[in-house]
Amino acid sequence: MKNIVILISGRGSNMEAMIAARDAGTLPVHIAAVISNRPDAKGLETAARAGITTHYVDHKAFPSREAFDGALAECIDGFAPDLVVLAGFMRILTEGFVRHYEGRLLNIHPSLLPSFPGLHTHQRALDEGVRIHGCTVHFVTPALDHGPVVIQAAVPVLDGDDEDALAARVLRQEHRIYPQAVRWFAEDRLSLVDGKVRLAAELRDDSVLIAPEVR
Repeated sequence: MKNIVILISGRGSNMEAMIAARDAGTLPVHIAAVISNRPDAKGLETAARAGITTHYVDHKAFPSREAFDGALAECIDGFAPDLVVLAGFMRILTEGFVRHYEGRLLNIHPSLLPSFPGLHTHQRALDEGVRIHGCTVHFVTPALDHGPVVIQAAVPVLDGDDEDALAARVLRQEHRIYPQAVRWFAEDRLSLVDGKVRLAAELRDDSVLIAPEVR
């Protein structure tokens, strides 16, 4: 069974989805630790109640981004993870950190990448008038929100949507596809080879890789 370490900055709702999937027997991983860059992150309490080891590495205590990333990597590596999962971890990571975990660092982004990288994705989607929005699980590379795509879920943008309504619709899909991507990795059906996503042959199906909204 593979070890994973989850990084959070706040409530960690995607972390909660993975804990629920683990407890339901649908995510065959050992969550070795949950680590936050914020000592007051609510998700640390949630993880502790689930019996998971928690730590924080406060980014404010370090003089540079590089120094923080070095301390964070040291903390992570103490758990010997097979995979590091960013679940609402609100820090831009240095290239050295990303290279250290190349091929075993996943993130979820609340848009259909490459559209709307960065922040405020839902409002930007509304402002642009797109009719389809969604979320993307991808391997992390030094280019922000531009790593190789593992799986996406699409949702409709409805007349009358505001930012909160659209965000809630997307978040439900995040909680569905992120545990799925981690499960593929845990089952040795997902890897990154020469910068390209490799999936087991039985997974190469549009209905899986672009997951429609479940109503």
